Amino acid sequence: MLALAPTLAFALCAVGGYLLGSIPFGVIATRLGGAGDLRRIGSGNIGATNVLRTGRRDLALITLIGDGGKGAAAVLLAAWLFSPAEAPAVAGGAACLGHLFPAWLGFKGGKGVATFLGTLIAIAWPAGLAAGATWLVMAFLFRFSSLAALTAVALAPLLVWWLDPSDAGKLSHIWLAAFMAVLVFIRHHENIRRLLKGDEPRIGALAKQAPAGEQGVGHNGGPPLA
Repeated sequence: MLALAPTLAFALCAVGGYLLGSIPFGVIATRLGGAGDLRRIGSGNIGATNVLRTGRRDLALITLIGDGGKGAAAVLLAAWLFSPAEAPAVAGGAACLGHLFPAWLGFKGGKGVATFLGTLIAIAWPAGLAAGATWLVMAFLFRFSSLAALTAVALAPLLVWWLDPSDAGKLSHIWLAAFMAVLVFIRHHENIRRLLKGDEPRIGALAKQAPAGEQGVGHNGGPPLA
C-alpha cells in the first residue's frame, strides 16, 4: 500500500475512479465492432441495453462486463493501493459518477445499473448479490426492468448494513450505496415518469426505436444494463 496522507489518497481515488468509470465501453465496442456510433442509435444511451439495439449481443455482453468491471476495478485498486478504509468507497462512488456523467461525452453517460452492481459486489459482495437477486425477483413479478433496478438500488444501503461482513469502512460502504442509489434514480427520471403515467414498457414488449441521435426515447423494456 502507498503511505499517503488520507486527503491525498481520497483525492487520487476520486480522480482515478472517475477516469475509470468514464470509459465508454459501449461506444468503444460498437465502433470497433463496426456497429456505428452508439450515441446515434436507439435512445442514444451508452449502456448495454442500447447496444442490444444494434443486434449485436456480443457487443452488448462486452459492454455489460466492461461497465460492471470498471466499478469493481476502481474499488479493488483503491483497496490494494491505499490504506484508509474509506478509500474503496470513494473510488467506487467516483466510478459510478464517471459512468453517468463522463466529461468527454458531454456529461451524457449511461444509467448506471451495471456499474452500480459491479461496484457493490466488489465492496460488499453479499449485498451486491442480494441486490442482483432483488432485481431478478422484481423483474419476474412485475416485468418492468426499470422498477426492478430502482427497487434494487433503493434497498442497497439496507442490504449493505445487514449483509456487509466487513467492520472497517462499513459505514462508508452504506454511504456509497446510498450515493449510487441517488445517482441511479436521477438518471432514471424519465423511466419514473413513464411508470407513474403507466407508459413504461414491460420486459419483452415490442417498443419503437428512437430516431437516430434522439436521446431518451425508445426504451425497449429490456434489462437496464446502462
